[in-house]
This record gives sequence, structure tokens and C-alpha cells, in this order.
Amino acid sequence: MTTIRPATRADRHALRGLYRRAFSADEREPVTQVALDLLAEQATPRILSLIAEVDRVAVGHIAFSPIWIAGREEFRGYILAPLAVEPEHQQRGIGSGLVAAGLRQLSDEGVIRVFVYGDPAYYGRFGFCAEAARGYLPPYPLHYPHGWQAVVLQEQALAKPSVPVGCVASLNHPQLW
Repeated sequence: MTTIRPATRADRHALRGLYRRAFSADEREPVTQVALDLLAEQATPRILSLIAEVDRVAVGHIAFSPIWIAGREEFRGYILAPLAVEPEHQQRGIGSGLVAAGLRQLSDEGVIRVFVYGDPAYYGRFGFCAEAARGYLPPYPLHYPHGWQAVVLQEQALAKPSVPVGCVASLNHPQLW
């Protein structure tokens, strides 16, 4: 049985191994570093970091961090990044459970929109789409523009046709985009 709980700094070692096993050689170090940096970073609003466990062993992790739009303090948005599941536990609904749990919690907290920069085929099953991200410019130019997506949790009118979003320090590196 899988349980989902908040991640803590005590999970640092488990997350390091999890991300290194879940990602390919060319991605493992930068993604591992982002996950560990987000675990340590203090942000307002807070970073939501969740761990999935099977038999008290961490087999999955997800982080949602706040984003902002200059001059729009009422905007409550987050970005999902990163997400990892142990290779031998993939295709068992663990990643889906982490995404759903995080979106549910953020919705309950009044978050308006959640963004992701990832595979449309995977994230589309949770309601993420390019249309919901239109008009919101990512912090840096994207290597794969089709991967910029969002899901609307609460409706809110967009004041300008294109607004840049800001992100926490852990994600504020052009090579991640």
C-alpha cells in the first residue's frame, strides 16, 4: 500500500538516491540538485513537497513551488517540478497519486493555476494543457515550448495578453528550461 506524506529535510538522502535512479545520466544530476534545493529552500507561500512510500520506503517524490506575476499580488500560482518515481515502481499509479494529491491540496488552499514544463501526454491526464498556460510566459526561453502547460484550479481573469512569471531560486536557472 502506498502512503503519501510531506517531505522533510530528513528525506534528503532518500531523495538523492531516488532521483539518481529515476533519471537518465544526462538529466540525473541537475534534476537531483533541483529536488534537494527545493527541499531546503524557504519560500512564501511555501513549497509543497510530497513523498510516496511503500512499506516506509520512499518510492516517489513531487514538488510544487510558488510562482508570481509582478504587480499581481492576488495571483496564486505554482509550478510542478520535479517528479520522480523509482523505476521498479513506475506504471503503478504512484506518480499519478502524487500529482493528484498535490493538486487537491493546492486547490484547497486557493491556488489559481498550476504550471508544468513536461510531457503533454503524461500531464494531460490531470487536465494540464497548453491553452491554460497561454498568456503566461515562463521565466526563460524553453527548449521544448510544447511542454509549457497549466491546469486551472480557480478561474481568474488575466489582465494582460502576456505576463512573465517568476519562480523560486531553485528553479531560476536557464539550463532547466
